[in-house]
Amino acid sequence: MNHQEMLINRARQAQSMAKAPYSHYQVGAAVLAESGAVYAGCNIESGAYSTTICAERVAIFTAIANGEQGFTALAVVTRDGGTPCGSCRQVIHEQCGDIPIYLSGNGETVETSTLEMLPNPFTFRDD
Repeated sequence: MNHQEMLINRARQAQSMAKAPYSHYQVGAAVLAESGAVYAGCNIESGAYSTTICAERVAIFTAIANGEQGFTALAVVTRDGGTPCGSCRQVIHEQCGDIPIYLSGNGETVETSTLEMLPNPFTFRDD
């Protein structure tokens, strides 16, 4: 099994753990760290919508909380191949750089990249 298939399988497992009582749109994500470790995340919704968190950020933040600094790929699984939201795209850009992103849903997988999804990311400059 290659790393793309492995990440999609882990993201699919995480998707089954999603707590989406409002949207009923379950999302799973898995990020591959440079260390070889894989961290999974699912979306978790809240009645106070702004406190909801996406699967991509859960996976990336969990990896960082476990000491990871570099990432090589990310998989996102939805029922229809949906793409990460704008906030997640920015976090992926800042924390992962330009990595392959595998979007899976409806039995299909599409490969894209951070910069394809967010071609003009915000970059903080302290000048």
